[in-house]
Amino acid sequence: SKIGTTGRGIGPAYEDKISRRGIRLGDLSDQESLLDKVKELLDYHNFVLENYYNVDTFNENEVYENLLLNYDKYKKFIIDVPEYINKAFQENKKIVFEGAQGTLLDIDHGTYPYVTSSNTTVGGIFTGSGVAPKKLDYILAIIKAYTTRVGSGPFMTELFDDNGKQLAKIGHELGATTGRERRCGWLDLVALKRSIIINGFTGICLTKIDVLDQFEKIKVCVEYKNNKPVYKTFDGWMTNITKIKKYDELPEKTKIYITTIEEYLEVPVDIISNGPGREQNIFKNKIL
Repeated sequence: SKIGTTGRGIGPAYEDKISRRGIRLGDLSDQESLLDKVKELLDYHNFVLENYYNVDTFNENEVYENLLLNYDKYKKFIIDVPEYINKAFQENKKIVFEGAQGTLLDIDHGTYPYVTSSNTTVGGIFTGSGVAPKKLDYILAIIKAYTTRVGSGPFMTELFDDNGKQLAKIGHELGATTGRERRCGWLDLVALKRSIIINGFTGICLTKIDVLDQFEKIKVCVEYKNNKPVYKTFDGWMTNITKIKKYDELPEKTKIYITTIEEYLEVPVDIISNGPGREQNIFKNKIL
């Protein structure tokens, strides 16, 4: 059964990694052992393709040659990553780790099985890069002013009415990888609180708040009761805020919405993004 993934082969690649038959970049430097590893890998996959899916199999020599071609392209980029990062820390450089996908898509802490195949929480920084946890000074949560999801899986605040359609239309909600339409709903503070617990965020960047400019009433989920969301309703500000540069200049109703998020999550909103442009960021608090 489909669970709403991109269908780009991410899962099978992680399966090879965990089963310890995966081929790593470092393996490409030894051509003799590489061929043996390709044979071992294809012994498994070709058997599955032929006997389970009844489709064409892969030629080991073609796969081998293709890997060598890619190695010639990328070998100059292969480094000892933990050593490289540690040296940068020793030189007092500022380092930014950027994560992809949301907390609830994490293979361990997400809405399993409707998740991706890796750790998308802050913990993924350490396993992915080899940096020590104590090196992090600041952890910024990127949170939309409403909630979206691509693919299947539970979505407590999903909207199937005109409000949901309006959020999708104004917010241009299409999946970044596949272009699929995102499911849209009101902001789910309960799910966000869970994300706060797991990640230990220092501050929040609240994005796309301008998408809510045209809503007379805005809701946020503050509780689950009998498997249904319980909402708190706000009066919308009903004005274009995309030109505003300072927090103090925002409408009072917008500030109330932001303050409610801060108080519920117990984490400050440090940055407010009120438009798609890089210059449309309001820095409410000083960050690193």
